[in-house]
Amino acid sequence: MSATRPAAVVVLAAGEGTRMKSATPKVLHPVCGRSLLGHVVAAARELDPEQLLVVVGHGREQVVEHLAASDPAALTAVQEEQLGTGHAVRTGLAELDRHGVVLDGTVVVTYGDTPLLTARTLATLVAAHQADGNAVTVLTAHVPDPTGYGRIVRDVTDGQVTAIVEQKDASPAQQAITEINSGVYAYDAVLLAEALTKVTTDNAQAEEYLTDTLAILRDAGHRVGAFTASDHREIAGVNNRVQLAEARRVLNDRLLHQAMLDGATIVDPASTWLDHAVVLEPDTLIHPHTQLLGATRVAAGAEVGPNCTLTDTVVGEGARVTNAVAESAEIGPGANVGPYAYLRPGARLGRGAKAGTYVEIKNASIGEGTKVPHLSYVGDATIGEHTNIGAASVFVNYDGEHKHHTTIGSYCKTGADNMFVAPVVVGDGVYTAAGSVITKDVPTGSLAVARGQQRNIEGWVARKRPGSAAAQAAERAASSPKE
Repeated sequence: MSATRPAAVVVLAAGEGTRMKSATPKVLHPVCGRSLLGHVVAAARELDPEQLLVVVGHGREQVVEHLAASDPAALTAVQEEQLGTGHAVRTGLAELDRHGVVLDGTVVVTYGDTPLLTARTLATLVAAHQADGNAVTVLTAHVPDPTGYGRIVRDVTDGQVTAIVEQKDASPAQQAITEINSGVYAYDAVLLAEALTKVTTDNAQAEEYLTDTLAILRDAGHRVGAFTASDHREIAGVNNRVQLAEARRVLNDRLLHQAMLDGATIVDPASTWLDHAVVLEPDTLIHPHTQLLGATRVAAGAEVGPNCTLTDTVVGEGARVTNAVAESAEIGPGANVGPYAYLRPGARLGRGAKAGTYVEIKNASIGEGTKVPHLSYVGDATIGEHTNIGAASVFVNYDGEHKHHTTIGSYCKTGADNMFVAPVVVGDGVYTAAGSVITKDVPTGSLAVARGQQRNIEGWVARKRPGSAAAQAAERAASSPKE
């Protein structure tokens, strides 16, 4: 079954979403790396419609700004007052007309809070609509519990939809129907425009209901059909935080399922979370309690987790990352990160490099084979190849107003508890003594010692802290026989 591209997809995203109890417009709540609306628009884009229009209303400034960043080609129409779904679609068509768009073909109407609806289902809906020659085709689903939904009533002879009956108006026989209305439709564009002119507000809410167009078209002698989604979860809307979490779980399961089919090992899918843009190459190994967010990419043979959160981070082939947080970082092939490391934006680890326990790296390049093993901060720096940074080292990069750069060469051995006060350059093959504060450049092949001479003042404790536990211990030690 093939279909021509839709003339338009109209996404209804004007509602306030009061049940979210949020200052953020409902359709902008994030799930798996996209907003709710972002998922809907992405699915619609896969249909390659001639026009894609989003009807906005509540929080319109935020929604329009979001669309301008994520899909600048999408048009928007403003529904000043939320007067029903029929009014929203009519507002959208009027905006297309204002742009000089003459619709001829199929118009798909969907909603900005249905992130689980796939492009495949929408495309099949369009194909069925066109193949059957319907004036309108409604997307339906069979649900385990249809309570609260509008029931689909079909003609027993030809299967056409004769009515959509709301729960409160349904007879006992109709209430037993499990096929429900999703609110997603494929229309003949010309017939949709005509039907919308006949929709009234003669109802309890005094609103224009899009569902009324089905009866209008059927009464005019046109075919009204239905296409049933294979997975009822696809049509689920998000109206509160509980449903948001449920949608996130379904989307995440889809992403994990595909990643495993593509060759990644996910040890515990229940505790692993992916964003839609994450790429896991074959033979990656993801341990429990790991979040891979944004455009993170994990190369073949790499191992991530447990307890990692990586955002917009590249992990090279065969690298190992454990108990770590990384954001906008590059981890080279065979590199080792963690446990308990923090890679901030601009951290770049070369092949075989190491950022060990309680190490923080920001805007710094760590050369091939170089190790920052533990308890150190490296910021605004360039470190060459096969250098070892001693424990408890700090790259002092900030003077209170400006950040400065530190350069350390290749094959260096820096001592524990070093301070590198930027700007400073340490040449290749340099050693620095433990406890040094390096404030001047160090020539290649030198030993740098920057600390005061040790001075022991004997008897100080007895004189200055008489009677203390320390003084008593010293006295006992002094009086005991020496071996």
